[in-house]
Amino acid sequence: MGTICSPVPSGTKTSSDVCNADWMASLPPHLHNVPLSNLAIPGSHDSFSYWVDEKSPVGPDQTRAVMRLARISLVKKLMKKWSVTQNLTFREQLDAGIRYFDLRVSSKPGDTDQEIYFIHGLFGIKVWDGLMEIDSFLTQHPREIVFLDFNHFYAMDEAHHKYLVHRMQEAFGNKLCSACNVESLTLQILWEKKCQVLIFYHCPFYKQYPFLWPGKKIPAPWANTTSVRKLILFLETTLSERAPRGSFHVSQAILTPRAKTIARGLVGGLKNTLVHR
Repeated sequence: MGTICSPVPSGTKTSSDVCNADWMASLPPHLHNVPLSNLAIPGSHDSFSYWVDEKSPVGPDQTRAVMRLARISLVKKLMKKWSVTQNLTFREQLDAGIRYFDLRVSSKPGDTDQEIYFIHGLFGIKVWDGLMEIDSFLTQHPREIVFLDFNHFYAMDEAHHKYLVHRMQEAFGNKLCSACNVESLTLQILWEKKCQVLIFYHCPFYKQYPFLWPGKKIPAPWANTTSVRKLILFLETTLSERAPRGSFHVSQAILTPRAKTIARGLVGGLKNTLVHR
C-alpha cells in the first residue's frame, strides 16, 4: 500500500511529516482504483482517549460499583491511568498516518444541553471539538480519507443522536460519503466526488441518514486477551475468515486488561502494564 514514513520527534518538520500526512495521495497509480476495502488502513483504538477529565463524573459505561468508588478522588486518578490509550491528539494521529478512528460517545449526566462527549471510563473532549480538528486536517489534505467508527453510545436518546448527526453534517458537509456498495468504493472515485469521510454508526438510527454506514459494514472482532500469542492467533484466524465481499474489516491488534491485570498494575497503569513489558 505504499510507504508510510516513520514519525519524527514532536516539533520537527521534515519530508517524513508530509509523507505520513499525505500517504493516501502518495500511493502509486495502480492502487487508486483498487477497492478501498482491499487496502490496509492504519487505525487507533479508543482514538479520542489521549485526554480524559478526572474532574468530571465517571462515565455511564462503568458499573455502579466503580461509580461509587470514584467518589474518592484518588480512584479517578487511577482510572485515568487505565482510561488513556493514546498519547497523540486527533491531529497528531492524522499527521502520523492514522485514518481509522474507534469512537465511543456519551451525554454527560447533569448537563442541561445535548452536548456529546467522547468517553472511556472518564469523559474526554467534546465530540464537536474532535470533528473540527479532523475536518481542519482534511481541508488541508484533500486526498486523504478517514473512517470514523462510532461503535458505542451511552446515555443517548433520539434527541442526542439527532444532535450528534447534525453536528457531523455541520462539521464535514460535502466531505461525507454516502453508504454504497463497498467494492465500488476506490480512492479515485472518492477523489472525484471530493468525499473524504466515511462514518459508521452502530445504532439503528443510521437508517435515517444516507451518509451513515451501518455498523455491520465494518466488523471489528475483539480478542479480549492479555496474551500476545493468543492475540496473534486470533488476528490470523479472523482475518482469514473475514467476508470476502460486502464489508470492511478491522483487525484489533490490542491487548485487553482483565480485573486481575488492573489489580496487579493498579498504580502503573495501562501503558506500563500492557505496553511496556
